[in-house]
Parts: sequence; C-alpha cells; structure tokens
Amino acid sequence: MSSKVVSMEDAAARISDGAVVTVSSSSGLGCPDKILEAIGNRFDKEGHPRNLTTLHPIAAGDMYGIKGIDHIAKDGLLSTIIAGSYPSGPSSLPMPLIWQMLVEDRVAAYNVPSGILFDMHRDVAARRPGVLTKIGLDTFVDPTRQGCAMNDAASKEPIVSRLELGGETWLHFPNIVPDVAIIRATTADERGNLTYEHEGAYLGGLEQAIAVRNHGGLVIAQVKRITAAGSLRPHDVRVPGHLVDLIVVDPDQRQTTETEYDPAISGEIMRPWSSFSLAEHGVEKIVARRAAMELSSGQTANLGFGISAMVPRVLLEAGQEQAVTWAIEQGATGGMPLTGFAFGCASNADAYMPSPQQFTYFQGGGFDVSFLSFLEIDLEGNVNVSKLGKKPYLTAGCGGFVDITAHARKIVFSGLFEAGADLELSNDALTVKSPGKFTKMVDEVEHVTFSGRRAREQGQEVLYVTERCVIELTNSGLMATEIMPGINPERDIVDASKGRVRLANSLREMPTALLQSEAMELSL
Repeated sequence: MSSKVVSMEDAAARISDGAVVTVSSSSGLGCPDKILEAIGNRFDKEGHPRNLTTLHPIAAGDMYGIKGIDHIAKDGLLSTIIAGSYPSGPSSLPMPLIWQMLVEDRVAAYNVPSGILFDMHRDVAARRPGVLTKIGLDTFVDPTRQGCAMNDAASKEPIVSRLELGGETWLHFPNIVPDVAIIRATTADERGNLTYEHEGAYLGGLEQAIAVRNHGGLVIAQVKRITAAGSLRPHDVRVPGHLVDLIVVDPDQRQTTETEYDPAISGEIMRPWSSFSLAEHGVEKIVARRAAMELSSGQTANLGFGISAMVPRVLLEAGQEQAVTWAIEQGATGGMPLTGFAFGCASNADAYMPSPQQFTYFQGGGFDVSFLSFLEIDLEGNVNVSKLGKKPYLTAGCGGFVDITAHARKIVFSGLFEAGADLELSNDALTVKSPGKFTKMVDEVEHVTFSGRRAREQGQEVLYVTERCVIELTNSGLMATEIMPGINPERDIVDASKGRVRLANSLREMPTALLQSEAMELSL
C-alpha cells in the first residue's frame, strides 16, 4: 500500500493552473492553514498555480493569527473567490489582503449564503442541475439587487438568475464543479480515513470531498497526526479513505484561533456550568436580557454573532442554562455556545451536526426563534449585516444569516439604536446624555441581508431589540412598542431616528429588572 502522506510542498505542487478549489473552514475553526500557506509559497517561487477560483462555504482564516485565505490573496494566483463569509475584525487592525483585492477590483468576489454553497456541493456531487432555492429572494443575493456580487469584477460574471417554475419565483445557482478539495481533520490512518476527535465542528468536509471525487478531482486532507491502517473505530470516521488522495500533517494545528486544544470544545469532557463566565454588566447585556425574554422553556433557538451571542450567558446567570437548545451554523447543538475567538464552537453540546445538515434544518425553518444582530435597519424593516462601504472588513459578509432568516418563524434582531451615543446606566434608568454619531435607523440600507417585505409576506414575527426600545415590524413600518425606563420617547427614539421609528399608542415600559447589576430573575 503506497502512502498517501506527502509534504505540504508536494501537495501544493499537485494543484493546476485554473483549478477550482473548495476549502473547508470556519474562520480559525478547522482551517487547513498550512496547506494554504504552501500554495502561496509555491506561487511566490514558481508563479504557479495561477488563476484559481476558490469556494469557501464559511470563511477561511481570520485577522487574529490564522491567515487562511490571505496566504493566497495574490495577484495572478487568485482570480475569483466565492465565499459565504470573509475574514473580519476591528478597524484598528490592518485590512486583510483579500479585502484589499476585493475593494480594488483585483479579484472577482462573491458573497453567497453558506447554506447555498453547501447545497451546491451536494448538487455537484449528485450531478443535479444546480441549486434551486427561495433562500435570498429580495435580498442582495437576488439578481434584482446585486446577485451576490461584491465588486464590479464579479458583476460582469453573474452566478445566479431568477427562474419561474410552477407559478413561483426561484433563484437558480448553476453548478460550479470543484477540481480540488482542501479539508481538515484531527487524525488520518494510512488509508486516508479521517476522524475529527479534536475538532470543534465537522463543517462540510465530507460533502466537499464527495463533490470533488465524483468529478475525478483531487482531495487533500490536513491532519494533526497519522495512525496505523485499521486502528480507527469505523463509527468515528467522518470522511472515508477512498475519498482522500493526499494527507499532509501539521502537528501544531490549532483547534481554533488562540486555542491550541480544549477538550470541552470537541466534546471530550463536560465543563461544570459554574466554569463559564457571565456577561459583563453594561448596555449590551441589558439588550441581551430583553432579547432573552422572548424565549420559552423547551424551545430550540438559533444564535448569531454580536450582542445576540450574550443571550446564553443571560440564561446561565438566571440558572436557566439548559432550558433552551441552542443550534449554531457550524453544527453544535445544545450546550453553551462560546464567544470571542471561539465563536462557532460550543462546550457541553448534545451533538455536533455536520454544518450542511444544520443548514438544511435552518433553511426549512424548523427551529423556534433566531437571535441575530444588525448593523442598520431601514423603513421597510430590511436589515444589513453584510456590507459597510466605508469600512468593508468590519463585517464578514452574510455567512448563514440569509439561510437562517429566510423561513424562520420568529427573528429577534439585537443592536444599539445609535453608534457612539453617550449612555448613562443606573439600576432604575438608562439615559442618553448625548446623541451618537449616527442612527442605525436609515431610509434605505446599503445592503439588504434580510428582506422586511418578504418577512411580512410570509407572516414572520420580527422584533428589533435596542437599548432604548423594542421595535416591531408592522405593515405600516417600524413601531416602537416598549421603551426602556429613563428614555425620552420623542427625543431619543422618534427624533433620533428622524421619524423612521414611530411610537405605538400602547407604548409599554420595560421592566427595571433589566437594568440591575445583580442577576436578573428570568421566567421562561
């Protein structure tokens, strides 16, 4: 039996000019960083491979130590990138190389919802005629808007069209067939069977490998270690060896950003619930507390980044940490979703779903409620989280946001009403000492990541929770139905939003318990 184990350099040398390369990763989580680095190094030395198209269902790399896609963000090497999300971070850090290429129109860049990209791999594998979906209608995904294009170079080559079928409107994404898959696992045996025992998620490596294998391509797996053939438990193998061509070894691969290895992230141990930190008291925690009041015991809830990620910690503080089952797009179900660099992972999870199956669950709206964040909201109730023209890399793109919101029964968006306002917080009031630089409530959002019009057509329940008020999406626009104690409704809501948010006749005051520094009693 010939060995499948090769050096990083040898694996990179097998990638041809013009190849379509699909990469399994979620920012720093599961990122095959060393093989991406080897591809970039080969290009620097040889000028090859050239003109690659890369597919990323979720971002590859981040801005905090795992370069990922930035290893190959080079003129001549990368010609097209199609990604569910992109590396993102604060404006205090330098712009990632891939974003420099994007904004300067040096690469054709697309932002396609993560679930649709996973669907595409499955349809490619089965040789079906592309993805037919309603996910993304009336958002930036729709060709009536941007059609997923992030710059002019992408606009010249559309990748999605509208299609009328059975009297209904659908979006059609023609198949993009990958030639190479770069995936990651923990252990490979000599036959190439892969197990994920130290990983925080399974992501979509299996689907990506099958898509490539069924079209005669090359599958490269980066792993932490090698074991003898026949030594892996068959039930533990997530990608069978007949799908894997080459194995490269990085004994130092991190579990995720700034985490070498935490057995609780991979479900090998269960942490005491008392070991999780609570959310720091402040305005964002108050918003998360009000959002948490929308939960009922026994529900399954989806969770996004930002203020929403604090909601599980609010439940923890209230002794309700197991009252709700959390489901996140990387696949963890149950337990405690983690924050910071470990976002996308969970400890004490009940199960780790492969990300493509998790997205199938999300796209069909099987969960009870989703907690997400917003950058800006407009008069139609549209939400933007995917594009900021002035500082583009502050957002990662849409990720799974469009998949999650398309058919969700109930959505709770959380965020601050204004940017940079001077707020004073006490145990019985929140007051606005001076207004912010700008309101998040606008006439028209820069990018429609969530369609308020489509939500109303489908009868979805939509709330926007801020530190000043709770806003409901109604047929007549944005209506503030609850107000925080201490807020002047006319000045701090109507005037601050330039009249874009109106006050309900039956405006209610939120409970002062939200403002208390001590633990809040939360009855679900």
